[in-house]
Amino acid sequence: MSEMILEGGRPLLGCVRIQGSKNAALPMMAAAVLHEGEVALHNCPRIADVFSMERILRSLGAETCWEDHTLRICCRNLHGFEIDREDAASMRSSVMLMGSLLGRQGCVRIAYPGGCTIGERPIDLHLKVFQAMSARVEEQGDLLEARTPDCLWGTRICFPISSVGATENGILAAVKARGTTLLENCALEPEITHLCHFLQAMGAEIGGIGTRRLRIRGVRILRDAQFWVPPDRIVAGTYLYAAAATRGKVELLDVPVDEIASILRVYEKMGGQWECNGGKLKADASGVRRMVEYTRTQCYPGFPTDMQSVLMAVLLTIPGKGRIREEIFEDRLKTAGELKKLGGRIHTAGRDAWIIGGGPLTGARVEARDLRGGAALAVAALAASGTTVIGSAGFVERGYEAIDADLAGLGARIEMR
Repeated sequence: MSEMILEGGRPLLGCVRIQGSKNAALPMMAAAVLHEGEVALHNCPRIADVFSMERILRSLGAETCWEDHTLRICCRNLHGFEIDREDAASMRSSVMLMGSLLGRQGCVRIAYPGGCTIGERPIDLHLKVFQAMSARVEEQGDLLEARTPDCLWGTRICFPISSVGATENGILAAVKARGTTLLENCALEPEITHLCHFLQAMGAEIGGIGTRRLRIRGVRILRDAQFWVPPDRIVAGTYLYAAAATRGKVELLDVPVDEIASILRVYEKMGGQWECNGGKLKADASGVRRMVEYTRTQCYPGFPTDMQSVLMAVLLTIPGKGRIREEIFEDRLKTAGELKKLGGRIHTAGRDAWIIGGGPLTGARVEARDLRGGAALAVAALAASGTTVIGSAGFVERGYEAIDADLAGLGARIEMR
């Protein structure tokens, strides 16, 4: 995997545009399978996870092509239903294809999905959704196979816990199911709303969008559609917190301000200032100096788990004591061990991390262990003195299209090799 080399010690200054959302684009790509025609996703991020999903779609018979940041997907001649073991293992979002393949082909075979190793991420809720809609699910070693006797049937499903992936798979399975499906206790993440709007553009009938109760009436056919992938709220949060760690002043273009409200609240607690006009967020982090004593990750609209390790990196630069509790993924605090190599004073136990900030950070050799942890190491490296080499930087490229060019445009000294 590639390495990222950063020389820290200077504030970020300048302007950067926020890319399209990874977590919105991937389920939209899965949704394209439901339509026997063509869809176009504008502002689609050119990142490793999107390329992996594109490769899977092509293996199933889809035709794809890129025009700058527009991805065109034609599934008119889709013929496959089995997802390659290696492809499934490479990314968690491959599981999104289960609902759409069942709706289109009536069958799907897939290995247990992979992705970042940030703790247990069971898919039992996904499988229960399919079973409730009349699919038969069988495990064959590490393979899963789901089939419908004739078609999927609409039903009422109440999720016992809020699950983004299970909600998205339930939506995808319901779009062409016979009858009406009622999904209750749905997750509220913005990416679910974006998926519903994309499906509506294709002709799906979905009510209750943006609430915990979705009502989906199945349709027989969908239509060609074009859709603009919204900006990535986690990328926006990462660059904002990079400015906070370096006490910089940045302008972020195309920021989904409403979607990053919890990120902005924590930024304000640290002493950061910001204003937004017409999608341009101007952030002045020169006054960041207050430790945030307690933060816990939550499902949306709470503070996102994807920003937890990035926040940890920022807090290391602020004098005082803080605590972060990880409520979503039990193994997501492991980035703390790498931050310690830079001089960070962190103690972890269970789901909690205690941070003593304000001490000097010094460049060192560290290893990215997952996507967001790799971004957090880059943020800490920007605030550290000397040079930091981040190994396995390919993790970061799974979700950030051009983090090296973006940060360099803000004055960072950074190189990928």
